[in-house]
This record gives sequence, structure tokens and C-alpha cells, in this order.
Amino acid sequence: MSVGACRQEMDKDRMGSYFRHQLADYVEYHRDPWNCAMHVFGIVFLFLAAILPLTLYPITVLGFQTSAAAVAVVPVLVYWFLLDFAVGVGILAAAIVLLSAAAAIASLVTTLAMWSLTAVLIVIGVAAQIVGHRVFEQRQPSLVDNPTHLLLGPMFVIAKLFIAMGFRRDLAMIIERQPPVAAS
Repeated sequence: MSVGACRQEMDKDRMGSYFRHQLADYVEYHRDPWNCAMHVFGIVFLFLAAILPLTLYPITVLGFQTSAAAVAVVPVLVYWFLLDFAVGVGILAAAIVLLSAAAAIASLVTTLAMWSLTAVLIVIGVAAQIVGHRVFEQRQPSLVDNPTHLLLGPMFVIAKLFIAMGFRRDLAMIIERQPPVAAS
């Protein structure tokens, strides 16, 4: 193996190790199944709210017509791919669906309706997160203690989907690990 390939493999292991460590930390705040369900909806609604207004702004990149929404998603997709390639592919697929949905919505509604829908999505998305943590988990959201967890939410949702489909036993060991039982 060449020095460059060896260095790439070490960087990949380092990013994978970082992702597994961050995921294990994230999981500690997301044990309750109802909280996890609230997060699925909240994360999807917040992602859609973030990209919906950006679909109104066309951009030409390397001769291809796209939207500011698609361009804005690229840096975070790169980050997710670097943390875990397979989970990144899953998020890319979800992002394509949500970008397409945002474009369809923006083409069908007025600008005022689009901004109103964006506001509603934000309120519902944030409310789902707060209810999930306060009611079901009975603790503060993880991003209060670790702001980078804001970017781990989508990875957690896709990882749970992969696990439910029978893939990624390595992530199942992290996500489905039972918390230690307190001695009485």
C-alpha cells in the first residue's frame, strides 16, 4: 500500500471513529422511541424549511441550472460523506427527495404561501424536538451541550433506518446499546 493510500485509510478510520464517538454521545440523548419518532418528523420538517426558500433562487453551476438550495446542501453532504460514506449516500437520497419536494412546492404556491409554509415547518419541527426531549426524554436537547449534534440528527435517522432494514450492525451496536442499570 502506498503512503498516500495508507494516509487516506488512516483519515477514513479517524473520521469513522469520530462519527462513532459522536453518534454514541448523541444516542445518550435519544433513548426513548417516542423522542426518536419526534426527531424523524422534526428533522425532515426543519431540513425542508431550510431549503424551501432557497429553491426560489436559480443558480448556474458549471453550466448546469440548479437552485441555491441544492448548492447550500453540498457542504453538509460532503461532511456527512466524510463521516460515514454509506450513511452519507442514504442522506443524499433523502436530500434529493426533499429538494425535489421543495422545488415542486415552490412551483405550485405563491411566495407568501411558501414563506408561510416555511414558518409552519419551522414551528412544527422545533416543537417536535422540544416535545421529544422534554416530554419523552425528560432532558435538554443534545445540541445544547454539543452544538455539532445539529448535524448528527439526519445521520442518526438514516442510521436507524439502515439498522431497521438489517444493515449496519456496527452502528446497531452503538445505537441499540442499553444504558447501564443503576445499582440499587
